[in-house]
Amino acid sequence: MLRYATLLCGNAANAEDLLQDVLARAYPRWGRVSTDNPEAYLRRALSNSVISWWRSPWSRRRVPYPGEMSEPEDAVARADDRQVILAALSSLPPRMRSVVVLRYWLGFSEQDTAAELGCSTGSVKSQASRGLQRLRAALQVDHLKTGSRRGEG
Repeated sequence: MLRYATLLCGNAANAEDLLQDVLARAYPRWGRVSTDNPEAYLRRALSNSVISWWRSPWSRRRVPYPGEMSEPEDAVARADDRQVILAALSSLPPRMRSVVVLRYWLGFSEQDTAAELGCSTGSVKSQASRGLQRLRAALQVDHLKTGSRRGEG
């Protein structure tokens, strides 16, 4: 759940706060939570909380652009790549981010993703397509920017 929340929020600190809040709100209702799949209930609550958080004018935050990248070691390069991907993922609208995370990170089918988010399969398909297109564009732009910096100097 924490990994899912981290992907939705873009950083671990906000994810921990979000997950704690959702678990605290779910605890009094736990007897009414579906005994078949409590994880699905919590994932949906996390998705809805992130969407509500981003819609609130008080919570609008600018996603920081990752710093300049130098020629790193392999482990550092992987960490930098992860930060770039998380930043690109954070730039997506909350519903689109939820679809991309459920479909491509957690491996849900289109039907399962639609059921999880309470939307149509067609909506999942369009959100996933647009989300991947935006991620590719964001990662391409970042690659071009960092590639030109590496060549300098």
